This record gives sequence, C-alpha cells and structure tokens, in this order.
Amino acid sequence: MNRLVQVLRALRCRDITPSLRSCFRSPTPGSFARVPVDSQERQRLLELVAGYCLEHGVADLTLRRVGQAVGSNNRMLLYYFGSKEQMISAALNTASQRFPELQKAFDLLGRPGRPLARRLDDAWRALSAEANLPFIRLFFEVFGLAAHQPGRFDDFLGRVGHDWARHVAVVMRDEGLRPADARRTGRDVVALWRGLQLDLLSSGDRGRVDRTHSAAARRIAAVVAQG
Repeated sequence: MNRLVQVLRALRCRDITPSLRSCFRSPTPGSFARVPVDSQERQRLLELVAGYCLEHGVADLTLRRVGQAVGSNNRMLLYYFGSKEQMISAALNTASQRFPELQKAFDLLGRPGRPLARRLDDAWRALSAEANLPFIRLFFEVFGLAAHQPGRFDDFLGRVGHDWARHVAVVMRDEGLRPADARRTGRDVVALWRGLQLDLLSSGDRGRVDRTHSAAARRIAAVVAQG
C-alpha cells in the first residue's frame, strides 16, 4: 500500500503534470486558429455570418447569438475563426463581395473615351445603388464603432477606405496629375462619396444627393484638367 501511495505522488510531480495538464486544458481562442480546419465548412459558416452581419449589424454581436442564428455554437465559431474579432473581420470582407456594383464603380471610373466628370457620376451611381445600401449601412456602423474602439476594424476599413482612394488615384494619374496630386485627389473623391452616402442614408433624397455629386464632379474635373 505504501508503494502505491509513492507511485501516485510521483505522478503528481511537477516534471510530469504539465504535459498531462496540456492534454486536458480547455483550448484558448487563439489555439483554434492553429488547428487545420475544414475549409468548405468554414466558408459555409462565413457566408452565413456575413448575412447575419448585414441583417443585424455588429454592434451587439455575440458569438452565442451568431452561433444560434447560423446553426452552430460559439465554440465551433472560435474553432473556425480563432476569435470573435477575426470572425467579424472575415465576415465584413465577405459581405462586401456580395455587392458587385461596388467594383463596377471603379471599372466605370477608369473607362476611357468619356469625360472625367461623367465617369465620376457613373461611379457614384454604381456606389450608391439601392442594392448597395445594406453594405453602406454596415460600413457606417463599423466606422462609428471604430471611432470609439481604435484598431478593432482596421483591416476592413483599410481595404474599403484606403484601397478605394488608391483606385481613384490611379485614374487621376492617367488623367495627367502628378503622383502626390493624384493621391490627394483620390482622398478628396472618396471623402465626397462617403459624405454623400451618409447624406443619402439620412435623408433618402437621391435626386438632391445626385445633383450635389454632379456639381462636385464638374469642379473636380476642371481642377484635374488644369493639372
């Protein structure tokens, strides 16, 4: 009996227990990301989570609510996405891909053989299309949250914000502006679009907003023409 007690004490020694405990320790959110996952199932869940974000927003999002809505649970969501923030970031990027008019806007802006002012208007109409309003609402919700929680949505805002300005800057360089001026004009144009998108959401007066954009587009085109 004494020999058995000695063996049991040995099993509890600090040289052995760490490895044993690691087998039973509850996984942390970060550890899920290092485990190979079923990419098809992850993509299926991602599409469902993106739809949830578009319908309900992200301000009050919890893993439990999302899990119930998509037929999963919070532990499986952590398994597939690593953390709530990583899941939201991936879902926001996936949500943006559901709105082809957004990409069409930059194709229209870069179309040759059409005056710049009209191309700016074409791009604006594509960006502000009725079909895009769910994404625009989600963008401004995220933008507002980011103002109080810096760093939380940097990936999404960087892609939608800075990338848009870079797309416009490329067009402005093609119009003959110097690189620095093209970048500045790109930021100005995106700022114009953002302000008018917010105006459209709050007022619903599409005619007035479109007229405001057309006037601004003519002024921008005139400045660009002067080099």
